[in-house]
Amino acid sequence: MAQTLRKRTTIGSRIFTIVNSTLLVLIALICLLPFINVIASSFASTQEMVAKRFILFPTTFSLDAYKYILSTPTIFKALGVSIGVTLAGTVVSMILTSLMAYGLSRTYLYGRNFINFVVVFSMLFSGGMIPTFLVVKSVHLIDSYWSMIIPVAINAFNLIIMRNFFQALPDSLEESAKIDGCTDFGVFFKIMLPLALPSIATISLFYGVAYWNTYMNAILYINDSLKWPIQVLLRQIVIVSSGMQADNTSVDVIPPAQTIKMAVIVIATVPMLLAYPFVQRHFVKGALLGSVKG
Repeated sequence: MAQTLRKRTTIGSRIFTIVNSTLLVLIALICLLPFINVIASSFASTQEMVAKRFILFPTTFSLDAYKYILSTPTIFKALGVSIGVTLAGTVVSMILTSLMAYGLSRTYLYGRNFINFVVVFSMLFSGGMIPTFLVVKSVHLIDSYWSMIIPVAINAFNLIIMRNFFQALPDSLEESAKIDGCTDFGVFFKIMLPLALPSIATISLFYGVAYWNTYMNAILYINDSLKWPIQVLLRQIVIVSSGMQADNTSVDVIPPAQTIKMAVIVIATVPMLLAYPFVQRHFVKGALLGSVKG
């Protein structure tokens, strides 16, 4: 009887594993095929792009799109702007977020509940596009790289995750450090931050992706085309290659330019794909540690 039950359980487990693996492979293919199509299309010829609606492997291998893009300094300037904004923005955001999250995690902080309420309230309601633009203009940040960083320096969702992470740490760590003579800043930098590395890596990835994909702030606050990030340049290339009128664009694309669109997408995506493996092992751990306790 026990042997029959064990056999049935084993067969059921195998069937479940096969079905589960098949579904996961199908889902992975559904997610992966668009990326393969974009990469393959960027290396395809214009004639093949016009003849085929979906390409997984180009029959005529061509580097014309990449030669065109890399032949102009505009793409390098835009990449430099995006890299600079991403690095500077991530550092600024992590400093401000970690300091504020640690302060809000301390139960003895005066006005802690009210500040937490304001943080959550900002997730539901914002000042709006026009009031935010007027504030940015009043502090003279128009056409400044900081206009893409300061207005979004602290994300409420990321702040709450990091605050919950600090709350999960035992209070005895802080008490022991203060007994040994540590100040509040000493406790934060010497005790709390080293323990928060998984959460810091995860939140840094969130901020990095957000800054790399910055678009709306650049459209609203940056009028100088030489200061556009890569995402805005991509938008201009799409507009021009589609035969529509672009605003003050410095990009000259000869239609049809589907391969150029795909090549720019690849160039804009590769940096984030290269950065992700370095924080992948911290990703799940950091996100869970900061979200299981609220």
